[in-house]
Amino acid sequence: MLPSNFSPDLLAALALGGILLGAIALVLGILALLRLGKNLPALVKLLQIHDDLLGGSSGRASERIAAIEAALRVAELRGEESASRIARLEGLARIDLSLVGFIRYDAYEDTGSTLSYALALLNRNGDGVVLNSIYSRSDTRTYGKSVRGFLCESNASEEEIAAIGLAKESAMHDAVAAGG
Repeated sequence: MLPSNFSPDLLAALALGGILLGAIALVLGILALLRLGKNLPALVKLLQIHDDLLGGSSGRASERIAAIEAALRVAELRGEESASRIARLEGLARIDLSLVGFIRYDAYEDTGSTLSYALALLNRNGDGVVLNSIYSRSDTRTYGKSVRGFLCESNASEEEIAAIGLAKESAMHDAVAAGG
């Protein structure tokens, strides 16, 4: 028997609230079971690994764990060595002259061949040098000019600008080939 100070409306509201809470709990329980079902193969695999580690036929679990720890230490050392090598290589890659642009041209009409050339040797930042060798029947002259950010620091000829442009294109080609 309920105390008389509870109204029927209050009791109905409490009953409805209880039903709603029960329905929410049921839905959450179903969702949890569905989620467990998705992860069940992973859990089975973890249990197999656990059983293999602790219940295998060869050796005790402590020996296996010690062997795994030793292998992890070796792998960690190799990882540190690899990271150090990668850092050194990245440092070298920033300053290497891996971008090349080469243009052959005929500096003078009377030479009859394209024996003059402009050669740009740049790093990945576009810094380096452009060399220009001008051939004539009487002599050959070679000039070098500094390049910063794919721009010649002094007056550049058309051929020098073209060689720098080819070097820059090779950088873009390398970036596309590398997926960047």
